[in-house]
Amino acid sequence: MTSSENRRITDLGTLKAVSHPLRMRLYRALFVARTATASQLADQVDEAVSLVSYHLRKLAEHGLIEEAEAQSADGRERWWQPSSYGFSIHDEDLRDAPELAAASAAFGRTVNQQRTEMHSRFLDECHTWPDAWRSASISSEWLPRLTAAELASLGKELDALVRTYDERARAAEAAGDTEGRENVAVHLFGFPYRG
Repeated sequence: MTSSENRRITDLGTLKAVSHPLRMRLYRALFVARTATASQLADQVDEAVSLVSYHLRKLAEHGLIEEAEAQSADGRERWWQPSSYGFSIHDEDLRDAPELAAASAAFGRTVNQQRTEMHSRFLDECHTWPDAWRSASISSEWLPRLTAAELASLGKELDALVRTYDERARAAEAAGDTEGRENVAVHLFGFPYRG
């Protein structure tokens, strides 16, 4: 990963590129793996290597992923990695651009569908996880009354907290502390609603 910062997406082409459901799954799988080949990712998403290679090249064209240093002696396979810690889309970049707003909504629906599928899969399979993981899993809902500024502040604080845990875990893993580590999805939504 080249940058430890989120990449801010402000152009329609990049937003459309990442909104594709398979590309989003590939990006997520690559983020978890940190580096991988098209073959490795194809196994994870159950798609043909040629199709995965095509979509990886599309993500790379938009700077969302980049080639990584080869992890094996076989120089024929390209290794990929995310080009940044993640990416973000900001409302202020969409306000005067209806096409961007529509693409952002499509992206949001794709991400929400994939998050729901991930959580549903956990619920279906939770009995297969050890007691400690079942007890540690989180499913909560809070309904506070906040201002827009308070919600924005809450989001920044939660982002910083989760990033701290992730950075600590990555450092521990790099030092060889891999015992008991699993991939964990933390999904949190914060939005206004009326009744």
